[in-house]
Amino acid sequence: MESLSDTLWDVVISGTGLQQSLLALALSRSGKKILHIDPNEFYGGPEAAFSIQEADAWVARVSASSDGGIFKSASFARPEEAITGLSASRGYSLALAPQFIHARSALLSQLVSSRAYRQVEFLAVGSFYIFKPSQDAGQKPSLTRIPSTREEVFSTTAVSAKAKRSLMKFLKFVLDYENSPHLETWQPFAEAPLVDLLQSSFKMDTELQTYIVTLTLSLDGKIRTKDGLAVIRRHLSSMGVYGPGFAAIYPKWGGLSEIAQVSCRAGAVGGAVYMLGTGIEETEIVTGEGEGEGEIKLRLTSGDTVKTRKLVRVDERPSGRVGISRVTAVIGSPLKSLFEATMEGAPRPAVSVIAFPAGSISTVAGKASEYPVYLSAHSSETGECPVGQSVVYLTTLTNPNAQEILNNALVGFISATSDAEPSPVLYRLQYEQLAGSDKSHIEGSVFNLPAPSASLSFDDTTLESVREAWAMVMGDDAGGAEYMVFEDREGAAEEDDGYE
Repeated sequence: MESLSDTLWDVVISGTGLQQSLLALALSRSGKKILHIDPNEFYGGPEAAFSIQEADAWVARVSASSDGGIFKSASFARPEEAITGLSASRGYSLALAPQFIHARSALLSQLVSSRAYRQVEFLAVGSFYIFKPSQDAGQKPSLTRIPSTREEVFSTTAVSAKAKRSLMKFLKFVLDYENSPHLETWQPFAEAPLVDLLQSSFKMDTELQTYIVTLTLSLDGKIRTKDGLAVIRRHLSSMGVYGPGFAAIYPKWGGLSEIAQVSCRAGAVGGAVYMLGTGIEETEIVTGEGEGEGEIKLRLTSGDTVKTRKLVRVDERPSGRVGISRVTAVIGSPLKSLFEATMEGAPRPAVSVIAFPAGSISTVAGKASEYPVYLSAHSSETGECPVGQSVVYLTTLTNPNAQEILNNALVGFISATSDAEPSPVLYRLQYEQLAGSDKSHIEGSVFNLPAPSASLSFDDTTLESVREAWAMVMGDDAGGAEYMVFEDREGAAEEDDGYE
């Protein structure tokens, strides 16, 4: 077998984040010589999932890092009174990217056509809730389910009869919004905030507007009408695709991390060489005329120097756009009320989403939250924590008060879901994720993928850059190949089982 340095690689893929891993999946039957490296000692990159011990070590690396990566201000805490409630470190799988996937997502179609779906177990994402703060000192805050189907609208007691009519009218409108006469209704508002359309054309009050905007998962709460309508239709049209009562699914064992690992497994089975703990120290483009022109020489942190025709990496340079702040908490309670089937025949959900509208949470100094906070609650069915516990992921746009707002939202959530004594927080991880480039770009033989999306649900535009990178690597062979469409391979199950 040729050594790393003696081989002319068709492509070196740097990083095992979701995008790079999907590229490995797409190339897994191509016969190309692929070297897939990652400076980390784990798979998944910014979409990784960690045990408690691994999360602690990750915080230490982020704190010590000066390479301009997308994560910063990372810390963890184990309240002393709750330490005894934590199970063994390996009993947890805390996701850096706890994104769920709508049933109508192109990602699921590609996982099916590539046969990779057989290696991933998916769970139902249940109800969406609105957090309502207490009105006086003697009351607890509460959670109100957002009705997003015809049946839920009719059965809910959270909205008035008049509001129900407005809501039903809007839900029917969204499902056919791209056709006349609905098209003429919203086009004048296309670039305006969605709430302008809701107020003007559907006479919705502020509370009902909040319900609708929450379904868009807009991080700033100011989503444009044309974007908001598309997101809500995807949510509504996804309802019931894989079963009654839910519109989205979540990969077990750590969300997108599991898809990244399955995709890398396919790359390895296809012959790709994997090297963790190996990054790129220096990149040199061979110039001039003659043999080797346009090739790339890479000096790796392992000490090897390799040659490749193409290099694919992620552009993680900060873009100046606002990033996100996150808190991940292990709760010493199963939170059973959030994981109940909403209708007969529906599966028990493993994930529920709670929105804290802008202004619903305040700092100690009385500063109200500028942006919405979203909380994704995960039961032990996700494999991310032991039975009897839950994991919650809180997200908001980064701002000077973000971490305090997130921690206060966590306190409010625990108050709203605890019957007597507040459920204990057993472990808390917090960090910021910077916003990188949101577009891919090519520099000669180097393809730069966009930075990971901060969206709360999987963003299908991510797949466009992966396909562009695939076409660049395939070159002339791309014309005769079907993208992400593979036949079953004899003995594939045995091969996959043998991959570590």
